Amino acid sequence: MFTGLIESKGRVDQVVRRGEGARITVTARWPGADHTSTGAGIGDSVAINGVCLTVVDVRAAGGDARLCFDASHETLACTSLGQLAAGTTCNLERALRIGDRLGGHFVSGHVDDRGHLERIIDRGDAQDLEYRVPSSLEAEIAAKGSVAIDGVSLTVNRVWAGHFSVTIIPHTARMTQLLDGGVGKTVNIETDVLAKYVRRVVQMGSSPTDIEGGLSASLLERSGFIDPRT
Repeated sequence: MFTGLIESKGRVDQVVRRGEGARITVTARWPGADHTSTGAGIGDSVAINGVCLTVVDVRAAGGDARLCFDASHETLACTSLGQLAAGTTCNLERALRIGDRLGGHFVSGHVDDRGHLERIIDRGDAQDLEYRVPSSLEAEIAAKGSVAIDGVSLTVNRVWAGHFSVTIIPHTARMTQLLDGGVGKTVNIETDVLAKYVRRVVQMGSSPTDIEGGLSASLLERSGFIDPRT
């Protein structure tokens, strides 16, 4: 489990194909690390652009950590990791520990699908980013709800047919790779876990015994879970 607060803007050093999968090697600099620290060990979970992977090799490199991950054919096919190449940047976050502050939202590291950056609007002290997503994800993205884009926890501004927008401040732009690649960039999208369960309950027509008349879209709207304006 992750928070969507990026710890390191890493660098991809190498991508080596192994059959239908790949070994990905990245360099990270974790906050507060010294020249002997790797910040992560073999077997630890680290999210790369929002995709949860397992560290299979690691070594310290003068204050940086050089981490290796194995990505399966399924991971490469369902996420943007198949497009990684040496020299590109990536968002890195280590798994949440019990007692850590939860500043973003609960992010599983299990990507739902890929989206595409279609527009960047400069607001002077911030930037609006507009994304196109598959229709299968529309019901799980709501205005003022949370979404993870390449592992970054963000608040949704607007939602319209097959699209949504978010706003990033200069700190987010500097600490992540959200603007790297520009318009047309493919990104990993993970919707909020709460939205998944609400959608599932509605689809199944389940009705908790303490709700007269059962659970419905109109009830969710009256309770504030659905914004009728979107």
